[in-house]
Amino acid sequence: MHVKYCLPESLASTMNKLFFLALTAGCGAAWAQTPATNPMPDGSRDMYIGLGVQSAPRYEGAESRKVSALPVLQVQWSNGLFISGMSAGMHLSDSPVFEFGPLLAVHAGRDEAGAGTAIGGVGVTDVVGYIPSPLDKSFIRGGRLAGMDEISPRLQGGAFANYYLTPRWRLTGTLLAGAAKDHDGVRMELGVQRLAALESARHRVSLSAGVSLVNRAYSETYFGVSHEESMRSRFAYFGARGGLEDVHAGVRWNWSLSPSWMLTTNVQAARLLGSTRNSPLVERPTNMTVSTAIAYRF
Repeated sequence: MHVKYCLPESLASTMNKLFFLALTAGCGAAWAQTPATNPMPDGSRDMYIGLGVQSAPRYEGAESRKVSALPVLQVQWSNGLFISGMSAGMHLSDSPVFEFGPLLAVHAGRDEAGAGTAIGGVGVTDVVGYIPSPLDKSFIRGGRLAGMDEISPRLQGGAFANYYLTPRWRLTGTLLAGAAKDHDGVRMELGVQRLAALESARHRVSLSAGVSLVNRAYSETYFGVSHEESMRSRFAYFGARGGLEDVHAGVRWNWSLSPSWMLTTNVQAARLLGSTRNSPLVERPTNMTVSTAIAYRF
């Protein structure tokens, strides 16, 4: 990704920087992150398109996993508009150290199997690494979450703000509203990123870490069990509360195969905390998401 005060670099290095966060928005509960400002001639644009595969828990806190095809899309225009995975926004600041602007993002849905399809996705395979017990009647009927309300994808709106401590270190923040059953869920992400912890002519490793905070409506939708749901599912009533939802960290490795082709691999780990950790829906409080994709620059 380009930061405005960086010196010009080779095409391959530029490609690595621009693509740093392109895959993150493909996850169902991805942490909303934005690509850095990309200074370019007026009327121009930078675009990456690719395809990969992702292995992730079927829902936040699930023990079973899903494998899904992962389309990759990142576009930036000279006027500040950008699309990155399942999010879109606009850079409004001309400052070399402070970025901010509006942000839209799609929060993936969840069905009884815990594997709702995200808008623009390609579908999900059967569970990998999970063999249901003969006594697991709810899985046979339709999934571990049989009896729980199905949650459709939600369009969220909000804003982002990033501050560069140095050209390599960036503090990040996003605030999005519109998730949850009644579109009143709010989620805030606060984090820090090391844009290039290790780099060479063809390889770049970047690091990120952060926390997620949610309001009660969000927590009740994705981690709570209502009285109606408890009567038709295996779960007892649980009133989830808002507050700190998780702490997470990630590492990304970008490998420039050529000036136009890149292989990008991302590993993200998250640990549920607080009220969400105590939800009866949670089987494993610590989860990991792994993805890899190849992308072409147009």
